[in-house]
Amino acid sequence: MQRLAVLQMTSGIDPAANAAAIVQAVNAAAMGGASMLFTPEMSALIDRDRIRATPQIVGEDESPVLEAVRNAAASAGVWVALGSMAVLREDGRWANRSFVIDGSGAIAARYDKIHMFDVDLATGESWRESNAYAAGEGAMTVQTPLGKLGLTVCYDLRFPALFEALGREACDVIAIPSAFTVPTGSAHWHVLQRARAIEATAYVVCAAQVGRHEDGRETYGHSLVVDPWGEVLLDMGGAAAGIAFAEIDPARIAEVRAQVPCLANKRAIG
Repeated sequence: MQRLAVLQMTSGIDPAANAAAIVQAVNAAAMGGASMLFTPEMSALIDRDRIRATPQIVGEDESPVLEAVRNAAASAGVWVALGSMAVLREDGRWANRSFVIDGSGAIAARYDKIHMFDVDLATGESWRESNAYAAGEGAMTVQTPLGKLGLTVCYDLRFPALFEALGREACDVIAIPSAFTVPTGSAHWHVLQRARAIEATAYVVCAAQVGRHEDGRETYGHSLVVDPWGEVLLDMGGAAAGIAFAEIDPARIAEVRAQVPCLANKRAIG
């Protein structure tokens, strides 16, 4: 059995405060016996005011949040799947980037969110990620203490082709850090997470943002850990931020893949 920790956050407009919350969670994860901590999408900063946010979005090497998390991981000896943060690329565009940080504080993998959330909602909210963010271009996996980890971010959840690619890589775990809105979360969150776990016959770990944020948005929460059979092992609810633990069993992956060998039976279409 492998023990992991999940951080559910209500990230705000102050990166230093968000970094402090993540560092505290890294230490709590170590104290709780977890080998790896998962954090949500936009862990370092949530601010819909792009003019106000711009000075806080810097390159990797200049990010005090990334530095603080790397130092905490090294001090605690815990791996961290930093769900995502906005970073400034060399071309001046922003990327919504996930990091996997190993127990020495080194960056083991990076993944830029591929699918941009551009939509006008019935609530009156309008989101245009592509106005500021450049999309990533490919799937990413990395070996971790939990096995082979596939990386995705939030809206990627709705695009099965990415998960098919991760399935072909035989991922043991897929991270889906998110900041789902309340209406879409209420309608689709649980069913999509369970479907992705079943399709990939892998564990999915979905660290989420929750509650009302300083910039006025409200997120759904319900950070989840789902097993390869689609059973929900952890649901942190939609009320509050916090840290929780779950255990995953590598033998369960092999058991489910033997019962439902969809990865082995997959055929190319078209």
